[in-house]
Amino acid sequence: MTPLAILIVEDNTITAMHLRQTLEKAGHTVTGMARTLQSAVTAVKTQRPDLALIDIQLDEKSTGNGIATARELLEQHHMPIIFLTADPELATYQSAIETMPAAYLLKPFRTDELLMNIDLAYHNFQSTQSETVDALMATYVWVPIKDGYEKVTVADVLYIEAAKSYAHIVLADASKHLVTTNLNTVAQYFRGATFFRLSRSYVVNLSHVKQLKDNSLIFSDGKITLDIQPTGRKELIKKLTVIRTKPPK
Repeated sequence: MTPLAILIVEDNTITAMHLRQTLEKAGHTVTGMARTLQSAVTAVKTQRPDLALIDIQLDEKSTGNGIATARELLEQHHMPIIFLTADPELATYQSAIETMPAAYLLKPFRTDELLMNIDLAYHNFQSTQSETVDALMATYVWVPIKDGYEKVTVADVLYIEAAKSYAHIVLADASKHLVTTNLNTVAQYFRGATFFRLSRSYVVNLSHVKQLKDNSLIFSDGKITLDIQPTGRKELIKKLTVIRTKPPK
């Protein structure tokens, strides 16, 4: 199992200590032991955990129960939550699932049950996070500018052009971004199915291409064209879904 940093939110001292011993014996690290919503928030701000175990029924001194605590913690830090409770009532469960917990364990639970749920919760969370990051990476790139970075929508990119050891990213509105690295490096950030390496000098976004005419590639606005070499034209036709027949006279 992956060693994790785990926050315990439990108002029963004996239960909290038992959880800590169980987690540390399994190779995990306990980032904090909180009894109330307030102390849980402080613990998250002090050290961000990979996951939180939260008892639904908390100390009377708390400004909210475990469900309210989970909501507050998720506003501070996105992470999987596992609820622990001795309350078998359906109403409690229905309230808890509104926070989309990774697991919901009824006390008393077995040690192996707890550890397996922790491992499963974390890996499911990581998988979801990876998919989200991949989707964002496929949607946007951040281009360096003088004072920081500017977000560029990948779908808006017409083509990328080599400029000696630099590259220009040309957008649909005809604006350009100069990137101080070569085309080969920049091309790694544009690996989607619509991007095609036309030549040593160009990577083009085929979703913006309107026409392939003789040795010219014409973009949707009809104003921007790129010259294409015979070899590049041949490879491009292989990439496109072309109706194989003679053109009309």
